[in-house]
Amino acid sequence: MNKVLVVAVHPDDETLGCGGTLLKHKNNGDEIYWLIITSPTLNHPYGFTQEVIDERISLVNQITEKYKFHKTILLNYPTQLLHAVDLRELIVSINKVIIDLEPNITYMMFKNDVHSDHRVAFDAIYSCTKSFRYPFITKILMYETLSETEFAPALPYASFIPNVYVDITDYLDQKIEIMKLYETELMEEPYPRSISSIEALARFRGSRAGVKYAEAFMLLYEKI
Repeated sequence: MNKVLVVAVHPDDETLGCGGTLLKHKNNGDEIYWLIITSPTLNHPYGFTQEVIDERISLVNQITEKYKFHKTILLNYPTQLLHAVDLRELIVSINKVIIDLEPNITYMMFKNDVHSDHRVAFDAIYSCTKSFRYPFITKILMYETLSETEFAPALPYASFIPNVYVDITDYLDQKIEIMKLYETELMEEPYPRSISSIEALARFRGSRAGVKYAEAFMLLYEKI
């Protein structure tokens, strides 16, 4: 049995990036955990209300139930303002979660995503994966997030170049149904987070792997 940790900067990252893979892990008997780094907060400069905060908490509970996460952890840093958080503080918070859970597989966002929250979060998370301090970690993968990953600068060093593919043919429909719960995050056609775009990416990644639908990852580390 694996202990799998998926790190989402914002709720929906986990579903867009590796929802089918998480469902597959669960079906295989693995324990899956969800770490959410940011949340809407009161007194936020973008004006989140208590109603919005309550709706987000309810949504997170629904998503937790759909995946049957063993545990969901919220750090509640202010969304869209992660660049203003002391990096050392963020590392300490994430380190505590990883030490407590001891996951052997970790999924995280792509380091060059266009969203600044994602880039800051990657630096903090990756600092908490050094093999000599976290020997229980055996695999680290980056997932792609539609509307963030493909909008990274078109430069070789910033490109998402997958080298791991997971067959999610049996799980795509369930992934789509979960994604539909994120009503405010879905987009109309032909934009990146439309249902057809999510399906198209899975089909494209599947074609590379010789299956109908797949999710793609960049492998950062694997201990054999």
